[in-house]
Amino acid sequence: VLLAAAVCTKAGKAIVSRQFVEMTRTRIEGLLAAFPKLMNTGKQHTFVETESVRYVYQPMEKLYMVLITTKNSNILEDLETLRLFSRVIPEYCRALEENEISEHCFDLIFAFDEIVALGYRENVNLAQIRTFTEMDSHEEKVFRAVRETQEREAKAEMRRKAKELQQARRDAERQGKKAPGFGGFGSSAVSGGTTAAMITETIIETEKPKVAPAPARPSGPSKALKLGAKGKEVDNFVDKLKSEGENIMTAVGKRSTEAAKVLAPPVNMESVHMKIEEKISLTCGRDGGLQNMELHGMIMLHISDEKFARIRLHVENEDKRGVQLQTHPNVDKKLFTAESQIGLKNPEKSFPINSDVGVLKWRLQTTEESFIPLTINCWPSESGNSCDVNIEYELQEESLELNDVIITIPLPSGVGTPVIGEIDGEYRHDSRRNLLEWCLPVIDAKNKSGSLEFSIAGQPNDFFPVQVSFVSKKNYCNIQVTKVTQVDGNSPVRFSTETTFLVDKYEIL
Repeated sequence: VLLAAAVCTKAGKAIVSRQFVEMTRTRIEGLLAAFPKLMNTGKQHTFVETESVRYVYQPMEKLYMVLITTKNSNILEDLETLRLFSRVIPEYCRALEENEISEHCFDLIFAFDEIVALGYRENVNLAQIRTFTEMDSHEEKVFRAVRETQEREAKAEMRRKAKELQQARRDAERQGKKAPGFGGFGSSAVSGGTTAAMITETIIETEKPKVAPAPARPSGPSKALKLGAKGKEVDNFVDKLKSEGENIMTAVGKRSTEAAKVLAPPVNMESVHMKIEEKISLTCGRDGGLQNMELHGMIMLHISDEKFARIRLHVENEDKRGVQLQTHPNVDKKLFTAESQIGLKNPEKSFPINSDVGVLKWRLQTTEESFIPLTINCWPSESGNSCDVNIEYELQEESLELNDVIITIPLPSGVGTPVIGEIDGEYRHDSRRNLLEWCLPVIDAKNKSGSLEFSIAGQPNDFFPVQVSFVSKKNYCNIQVTKVTQVDGNSPVRFSTETTFLVDKYEIL
């Protein structure tokens, strides 16, 4: 558990300290004051321990970034958290000095709260912290635009009503009739007319002069709040945002839209249709070690004709990686184990009609490096004031064909545009989110490796974590449905298959 995060001087004076558990001020000040005395200058350590707590620290010029943790806390996770804390500080402070950090103390505390909640690390990166602390909401902007439109419409309607009342008063005066009163105001011609005149003149005088006079509206029921105007205003606002370079995301999301383009369902869907879907979640170290790889797959069966409700699926499993298979509880497990066929326990029963039914799922979890489908090697090296970054990919699983591959490299903020050297494929620089996106339409056996070189000011740690996304029409585990037959007579049935292989998470830390 992380007890506190603090920026202190070399003498142990706290400049900013954020406690994540209940601690008194004297306790935290005592711990920080004791910290410099515990440090042994002769040893190259990044932590020191006492009987009760552990200090994990990083020097920053004349200051220290210190995390105070319990002794049974995971030191590797703490060092990773410390590195993120150290990267957050330059985001808000131009210089690593005491007065600069004091000036931006609340910004730092808000950022610290995004990294750690109740003593435990949140799964966030620097770009997400920046987004969360800015709290810039597209929905709020749209709401404000709509509200301003409604206010303008209401004011215009109020002016129109005032003009109508003034016109009615003049008509009444010309005809010698009693001027119409309104609301709770006077019943006599004099009081009603005077009040109406006072109100209408006040409204008309305060009205701003317009260049083009608005056309007079016919009297009748009020139409102040028009749905058409609201929609138009929102569209105009969204167009304006797009012209300024904002990426307006739809409710579906960018990745799912791209996946839909590549993985469009087959045009001729048969009465028996199968979806084979796999999702991969992978985390690699920057030095090449595979920390964890988890893959989940499923076969979904969709039957649209009652004639083919009593069928069996013949599955071919050529996977040699040790995938764990699991059938649906209603599927005959013995039949599947003996003959690799998926059929119901009771052969007289039918599969559900017009609904997707998961009949078989599989899972693969490994730390074997040879199982990584696409290896990413990122080498940042400092060169004077800038950093030269070489990044390359290699497809290890040559049977795969990956489409719409995007390798996203984070960049340090406020240092301008990267200078691209050599590149296979294309790139996009997102200056708002400080990202460089390396885009490759296809990676397959013919195009199994490629590289990108660029230079930009920064430190080697600034270019991690590297994230990868792709879609594929071939699955990773070689599990396929080769034949579908009817239970009665064993006659073959026409079927169609749709295969997708997607990324849930693919990070190089």
